[in-house]
Amino acid sequence: MKTVLFLLLANVAVAGEIIVRDVDSLRAALRDLKSGVTLKIAPGDYPGGHHVSGVEKLTIEALDAKNPPHFKGGGNGWQFSRCAELTLRNLRISGQTGNGLNLDDGGQLDAPVMGITLEHIEISDIGPQGNHDGIKCSGLDKLTIRDCTITGWGGQGIDFVGCHHSLITGCRFIGKEGFTASAAVQLKGGTSDVIVEKCRFANAGERPINLGGSTGLPYFRPQGVKYEATRLIVRDNVIEGSPCAAAFVGVDGAEFTGNTINFPTKWIFRILQETREPGFVPCRNVLIKDNRIVFRRAQVQIDINSSDATAPETFRFEKNHWFAEDKPQSSKPKLPTEEKDGIYGVDPR
Repeated sequence: MKTVLFLLLANVAVAGEIIVRDVDSLRAALRDLKSGVTLKIAPGDYPGGHHVSGVEKLTIEALDAKNPPHFKGGGNGWQFSRCAELTLRNLRISGQTGNGLNLDDGGQLDAPVMGITLEHIEISDIGPQGNHDGIKCSGLDKLTIRDCTITGWGGQGIDFVGCHHSLITGCRFIGKEGFTASAAVQLKGGTSDVIVEKCRFANAGERPINLGGSTGLPYFRPQGVKYEATRLIVRDNVIEGSPCAAAFVGVDGAEFTGNTINFPTKWIFRILQETREPGFVPCRNVLIKDNRIVFRRAQVQIDINSSDATAPETFRFEKNHWFAEDKPQSSKPKLPTEEKDGIYGVDPR
């Protein structure tokens, strides 16, 4: 009787809204979640390891946006399978050995999950080593990730596998010593029609932005496509540090425009082909335009790193500002195609 009374007091439900104030009442609420519910979580520390499946139009958010609940540890902080129109807002997640957030289609490759929104999520210390992501997304359409911060991860900060018509905007990715980050944002496995904009990347892995990647054929969404990604837009971001600013890896069509790149440590861009199954198109058809690129010739001696089986001759360069801070007279890069209206040796800052 005391336990029942305690849970009734801790879980306050009003017109589809549930307020939980401790771990026991959170677990009780998750056991009986219904579609359309808003779950508000009071400040405090909570364990990770929560899994929600098949609940639609669910909102989980902080009761106090200025003092969000903190989910610590576990394999995944939270995993949501087939939760269409999910909204997560004002949460902290850290210390997971798998992924911070895992959002997926439950393995139904031909039935994407629609309409997920993530806002003001802080994720840190994921991994720290191996392929462990801040936010793992598989088979999602019309996904929005807005104003989130990811600090320290083992694999990718945000990893899209077969996601479409989605937006990543206003996010921050901050690398951390001891974490084997391969990318901050990776878009692969049949991903298409994604915009990455107005984000900031600081020492955010080997490839801060990985347009494409390497995916096993059974995991592509949709099945049967012959590219890792297509119709991607990366615009108005700031990218600082890391061995390169962006890598184009088996992508068939992308735009990289209006970005600020400061001091990559080895290359500026990479053009690569990692998926080499029969019929796959070479990495191709990329526009790189109106970017401001500041680097040091002491670090960057090869401007564009290209592998075999790619089509760098299909890349277009237009109106980029290139400035080698330590050797302005050597600012003009060696590109695979002639640039149109490039500016060289003038500090764009």
